[in-house]
Amino acid sequence: MNDVKIAEHIVNWMTNYAQNARAKGFVIGISGGVDSALTSTLCALTGLDVTVVSLPIHQKTAELNRADLHIQWLSENFSNVRKVTVELSATFDEMQKCLPQGSSAHFLAMANTRARLRMTTLYAIAQPLSCLVAGTGNKIEDFGVGFYTKYGDGGVDLSPIADLTKTQVRALARHLNIPRQLSEAPATDGLWEDGRTDEDQLGATYPELEWAMAYLENVPENIDETLTNRQKEVIEIYTRLNKQNQHKMNPIPVCIIPKELL
Repeated sequence: MNDVKIAEHIVNWMTNYAQNARAKGFVIGISGGVDSALTSTLCALTGLDVTVVSLPIHQKTAELNRADLHIQWLSENFSNVRKVTVELSATFDEMQKCLPQGSSAHFLAMANTRARLRMTTLYAIAQPLSCLVAGTGNKIEDFGVGFYTKYGDGGVDLSPIADLTKTQVRALARHLNIPRQLSEAPATDGLWEDGRTDEDQLGATYPELEWAMAYLENVPENIDETLTNRQKEVIEIYTRLNKQNQHKMNPIPVCIIPKELL
């Protein structure tokens, strides 16, 4: 992977997209993970205005510390970056009080509600600034297993790193000298108070899922019987998640009315 050329390509693509959209720059949420760290750094490299936003909702201290570390690093290295903090814990709590509670489905819905509150806030910040909301999803999340919240972190104007796997994201972050506390941090969506990681939720590591994605692209029908039990398990995990999350990855279905009925 040519890190220099890839970084230049993404920065040029973002710059051209913003100029064509007549946008002044970008707004991006900072989670304390490598995806938002890399994306915000690429945003800053465009030279356009960049607003980095911390959006804590009962966040773990370690996540907040990593987010603050990255924002400080960005501020020290780029003069076009400014910080905004919007504490959303009280808003989230008030909303939760209004809804039926107790079921496992409720807890999942409220985890996704965190992401949707953040999306709403990012757009509320971006619109008056004439800026675009930059997404932080990588290739495995956005096009492999659909590991994001519909109309939450999936609600963005552009996705700069969505054609890079997690492994490639980490490599590019190291190339750009992003602090190792971020480039090597365990991946987490920050939606659960127990601090569970992405891999806890997915049941497989990102390198395993990257392998399954590549394997199935080349061998779509007959699975090699010489694969290990773990490889077969990972393929099953990847296939199940890919199938159940197609509603996120495909365009919203439209019921087409036959012309004779109109």
